[in-house]
Amino acid sequence: MMNPASIYLVEGILLVSIRQDVTDTDIIDLQDVLAGRIAETGAAGVVIDISELEIVDTFVGRVLAQVTGIARLLDAETFVVGMRPAVAMTLVELGMYLPENRTALTLTHALEIMKRARPGDPDGRA
Repeated sequence: MMNPASIYLVEGILLVSIRQDVTDTDIIDLQDVLAGRIAETGAAGVVIDISELEIVDTFVGRVLAQVTGIARLLDAETFVVGMRPAVAMTLVELGMYLPENRTALTLTHALEIMKRARPGDPDGRA
């Protein structure tokens, strides 16, 4: 099985890039792996890049919301970046507003927001 996502720890933040051919099983596995990585590393944040996804169905949307909840319980802020306009419109049409998910247009924007939120700590933790 091919890895459905790449996960890198950079300056206390886990960067996750989801591949376009992700399956429902892959996304559940990613949720489990990501929860473990947050706990192992003590990451202050998680940035999930979905720019390769041309569609996000309700299942993937729910899992993204669950990942945000898990990360929050583990004291990590989560951003979803790279959302295409068509994906945003589809999610809204499906009634999935993802109110708990923070979004940013780009990885750079998400990282800037995270750094401003925790200015006193060089590792991004207050």
